Amino acid sequence: MESKKIFNNRFGAVILFSLLFIVISFLVRSLLLILEFSEIDFSLILILKLYTYGIFYDIIALSYFISPFLIYLLIIPNRIFNSKIHQYISYLFFILCIGILIFSSIGEYFFWEEFGVRYNFIAVDYLVYTHEVIANIRESYPMPIIIIGMLIVSMLIFLCLKKYFDASMVSKTQFIFRLEISLLLLTIPVLSFFYVDKDTLNIERNNYSNELAHNGIYQIFAAFRNNELDYKKFYMSISDKKAFSNLRKLIKTKNSNYLIDTVFDIRRKISYNEPEKHYNIMMITVESLSASFLSRFGSKYSITPNLDSLIKQSLFFNNFYATGTRTVRGMEALSLSLPPTPGYSIVKRPKNENMFSLGNVLKSKGYENNFIYAGNGYFDNMNYFFSNNGYSIIDKSDFEEDEISFENAWGVCDEDLFSKAIKAADESFANGNSFHNFIMTTSNHRPYTYPDGKIDIPSHTGRKGAVKYTDYAIGQFIKKAKAKEWFKNTIFVIVADHCASSAGKTDLPVEKYHIPLIVYAPSIIQAKEINYLSCQIDFAPTILGILKMDYVSKFFGKDILVENPNRALFGTYQKIALYENNMLTIQMPVAKCKNYKVINYNQQLTKINNHVLVDAISYYQSASYLFRNKRYNFN
Repeated sequence: MESKKIFNNRFGAVILFSLLFIVISFLVRSLLLILEFSEIDFSLILILKLYTYGIFYDIIALSYFISPFLIYLLIIPNRIFNSKIHQYISYLFFILCIGILIFSSIGEYFFWEEFGVRYNFIAVDYLVYTHEVIANIRESYPMPIIIIGMLIVSMLIFLCLKKYFDASMVSKTQFIFRLEISLLLLTIPVLSFFYVDKDTLNIERNNYSNELAHNGIYQIFAAFRNNELDYKKFYMSISDKKAFSNLRKLIKTKNSNYLIDTVFDIRRKISYNEPEKHYNIMMITVESLSASFLSRFGSKYSITPNLDSLIKQSLFFNNFYATGTRTVRGMEALSLSLPPTPGYSIVKRPKNENMFSLGNVLKSKGYENNFIYAGNGYFDNMNYFFSNNGYSIIDKSDFEEDEISFENAWGVCDEDLFSKAIKAADESFANGNSFHNFIMTTSNHRPYTYPDGKIDIPSHTGRKGAVKYTDYAIGQFIKKAKAKEWFKNTIFVIVADHCASSAGKTDLPVEKYHIPLIVYAPSIIQAKEINYLSCQIDFAPTILGILKMDYVSKFFGKDILVENPNRALFGTYQKIALYENNMLTIQMPVAKCKNYKVINYNQQLTKINNHVLVDAISYYQSASYLFRNKRYNFN
């Protein structure tokens, strides 16, 4: 009877749901901890921190979640609140809230399984692009069983709690009491909004621990708030003049000269003193192709025989890194040669038209550029970005029925995509135009489904099969292309958009950004392995260098074959880094910075090198300045 008294007031249901929320959050955290137990640097203090910090974030997440209900409880009069109709409506609402909580918990498990982190920007994207995401979930998981199980669990929980819930529905509460309680509880989300973020409480030693200490629902709120970050407001900065003065030194190469001696103008004339070569470019950007999948980097699974063979015949960049963890980050870096500015990728931001892109440079040289995508290009704003930066669009909507042999939630299979790319190349060649085709694959993406009978790993059995199918499709593509007249005059580029996973013990695990860059053109380029440290922003200048094209550049990257960049730039939505000379300098929001010594991908925290920090600031602060002030335009 005493326990019922706790709930015998208007806010009893809030207390009941809050307890349930904390318990389920505890269970989810414990389950994820068990999954990653081998990755955690276990100690009693660490576990205490993990759960103490976890309760802190659970309470904040809960405060956001219940805020609308608190306002409702404040204003509704007793005669309505105590009515039978309201009681039954409240039953339904309470069951729905339990269902949302259970669904979110199940979703967190699968999200962690896929990305190794709590909900983040990716989850926000999933809420926006519901068609692809729902189709992907349906194809990846037994959703009817999961939904039925979720409903059963929600009903059982409600039935166990019903008597306590009923106790709250028969109470009569004075308005002044309701006002005091509501104002007190609503101060938590208000104060949290202004003074708490995901880095307020951090477990420094291990990124898995940080993620476990957070709350997935809170991460959703945080991601909505921080889709774009003002560099100077959130990061360590220097004067713009100093940043640009240093940047001009960092991006200068021996074959470039600045047009004018104005510190904020990074335009420079790139000269090769050789005749331009208008070779065609077939650029295959492969979904989630980590370097670790290739035999060259120690894979024992033999899932990339075609790529392994191509490497031996190609210009192969073995020390090459992605700039981010999403497809749009790879597209941004490969096409714009810009570091990953904090927040959303520029591909998804407004005012991203007519930028200084590879497409616009090649278009000015008479090239026909196509962005060829297996799915619907409205996803992640890809069609808008590419169509406004020098490319024509070919996506799933342009495929005829007889051009599709297999498709899943993300689009047509890689073989169908490559067949379409060959048709586009044939058309450009027939019109007498040099062409650049930016091809984006999707088969190496969950649900990992592809046509049967192509490889010896059954469809829908995991990532290894998807990688091997993509490798098979690339092999077939090259074989078909060899029969074309344009083959001998074409450069084939194979590069990843990002790695298959970005999760790790550290803030930014360097190995989770390592990707291959293969440039195959047996009639044009001599096979050679390049071990210079470089990243995706160096691709555009390098490919233009292979074409021996003179042009005026705003690119941040360098032609790797002319001058060793000896650095890589990469990050997440909030953390941004400069990696050079085995040192990783990470900038974080609220003007924080860390420096690590990296040996065989193991990271050891060390003191900040001020010179390197200024370089890191110069890259990112200048890139943010140019974009925000519309000074990275092509014209």
